[in-house]
Amino acid sequence: MILKFLRLLKILAVATKYGLDEIAVTSLHAPRTARFMNTVFFWRRITSPRAIRLRQALEELGPIFIKFGQVLSTRRDLMPPDIADELSLLQDRVPPFDSDLAVAQITEALGAHPDQLFASFERVPVASASIAQVHFATLKNGTEVAVKVLRPGMRKTIDEDLALMDMAARLIEKVWAESRRLKPREVVAEFDKYLHDELDLMREAANASQLRRNFADSTLLMVPEMHWDYCSSSVIVMERMRGIPVSQIDRLAAEGVDLKKLSSDGVEIFFTQVFRDGFFHADMHPGNILVSVEKETFGRYIALDFGIVGTLNDFDKDYLSQNFLAFFRRDYKRVAEAHIESGWAPRDTRVDELESAVRACCEPIFDRPLKDISFGQILLRLFQTSRRFNVEVQPQLVLLQKTLLNIEGLGRQLDPDLDLWKTAKPYLERWMSEQVGWQGMVERLRAEAPRYAHIFPQLPRLLHQALERQAHSNITATHRGQLMPQADLLAMVLLEQRRTNRILAFLAAVVVLVGAIAAGYGLLHGG
Repeated sequence: MILKFLRLLKILAVATKYGLDEIAVTSLHAPRTARFMNTVFFWRRITSPRAIRLRQALEELGPIFIKFGQVLSTRRDLMPPDIADELSLLQDRVPPFDSDLAVAQITEALGAHPDQLFASFERVPVASASIAQVHFATLKNGTEVAVKVLRPGMRKTIDEDLALMDMAARLIEKVWAESRRLKPREVVAEFDKYLHDELDLMREAANASQLRRNFADSTLLMVPEMHWDYCSSSVIVMERMRGIPVSQIDRLAAEGVDLKKLSSDGVEIFFTQVFRDGFFHADMHPGNILVSVEKETFGRYIALDFGIVGTLNDFDKDYLSQNFLAFFRRDYKRVAEAHIESGWAPRDTRVDELESAVRACCEPIFDRPLKDISFGQILLRLFQTSRRFNVEVQPQLVLLQKTLLNIEGLGRQLDPDLDLWKTAKPYLERWMSEQVGWQGMVERLRAEAPRYAHIFPQLPRLLHQALERQAHSNITATHRGQLMPQADLLAMVLLEQRRTNRILAFLAAVVVLVGAIAAGYGLLHGG
C-alpha cells in the first residue's frame, strides 16, 4: 500500500512538472479553473507545446507509460493529431536487466540452467525492451538460436500501474463531459489486454508459428522457427536470424539490395497478410524488420517480435470489401450505408451527411498524381471524420491502420517515389473479386460443402415432416371444433403434396448445380 502511494505521488509530481494538469484544464474550457491552477503553480514556466510535454512525462514515468503512449498514438480516431503524432515518436529505451536474473528466469521456466540446456549462452543481451530482452545461444546440436526472456517482476508492476490508470480514467469520466467520446476506461482496458497478451511469450511463439506457416512457400518474407521444447510463457527460443535493419538504407544499398523492389515487396507482404490470410503482423516498425543479405535468401524481409498481431474475421472482410468496392467506384453513399448497416455508425446518422463527409476525405485523391497520394493519410482523415459522427472504430481495424502507416512510411524511406495506391490496387482488386465475385462464391461453396454434406440427404425427409406439421397446424387452426368434409381434406392433402414435390425438385436442382460448379472448378484448378 505504501509503495502504491509513493508511486501515485511520483506520477502526480511528474504530471505537475510537465503541466499535464494545464492540458486537462484547457480541454475543460473552464477559464476560472485554469487561472486558479496557474496561481497555485505560480513558480512553473510552461513553454513547450502540450504534445511534447505529454511525451516527455510518459518517458520519465517509465516503460509501462511509454507503452501506453505508443498505444494511444494508434488511436487517431480518439486523439488530436498533434498528440498522436508526438506520441508516435516514443521508443522503448530501456536498459537491460542483470544477466543473473535472466539465467534464473530461464532455469525456472525450462527446468535447467542455460549451461545445461545450451552448448553456449551469451550472457550479454543483444536487445532490450520494456517487456523482455534477447540473448544469443547455441543448441547442443549446433543450431544457433535467440532466447527471449521476460523481464522479471513485470506482471506485478503492470498490474499496479494499470490499477492507477484505471482510477485516473474513472476520475476523468466524472469531471470531464468530453470523456464520453474519448472513452478513457475503454482505452485503459484495451491497453490492459494489449500488455497482458505481450506478457505471455507462448502466445507470441504461436503467432510466429502461424505467420511462418502462412509464408512457408514465400520468396519475400522469412519468419524464425520456434523450438517448442524450449518455450514457456516467460522464455521462448527461436531460430537466430541474420540481416540488416531495414532502416539502415545506406548499408542495404552498399550490399546491392534493390530498394525499389524491397519497397514494393513490403506492400505485397502486408496486403497478402491482410487480404489472403486475415492474419497480420501488427507491429511492423523498423526495429522489428531485417533484410537478409545471405546468398540463398538475398533481399528477403525478416520479421521479428510477434507479440502484437491483427486478425480479420469474415464480417470484417465483408465490411472492407464493400467499402473498397464502393471506394473504387466513388460510390460514397454506399460507403456511408455500409458504416450504418454494420452498426459502427449510430442508426440515426443521416446517410447524406456521412456521404458528404467521406466524399470530402476521398474525392481529392482522384484528381492528383498517383505518386502524391498517401493511403495512410486518407485513413487518418477518415478516422477524424469518424470522431465527428461517433463512429465506433473497431480495434482490429485500428491495428490495420497503424500497420498500414508503418508500411507506407517504411516504403517511402526505401523508395521516395513509392506509389502505395498503384502497388496495392492489383491485390485489392484480386481480393475483392475473390470475395464478391463468382470465384468467391465457388470458394465458399467448396469450403462449406463438407460441413453440409451430411445434411443434404436428410433434407427431403426433414422438409416433408415440416410441411406435414404446417398442414396439420393449418387444418387445426381453420377448422378448430369442426369436422372437415372428407373431399376438402383430400384436396388439402393433394395441395400440400404438390407443394412438397415442387420444393423437393427445386432443392434437387440446387444440389446438382452446386455439385456441378464445385466439380467444374476442381477440374479447372487441378482438383
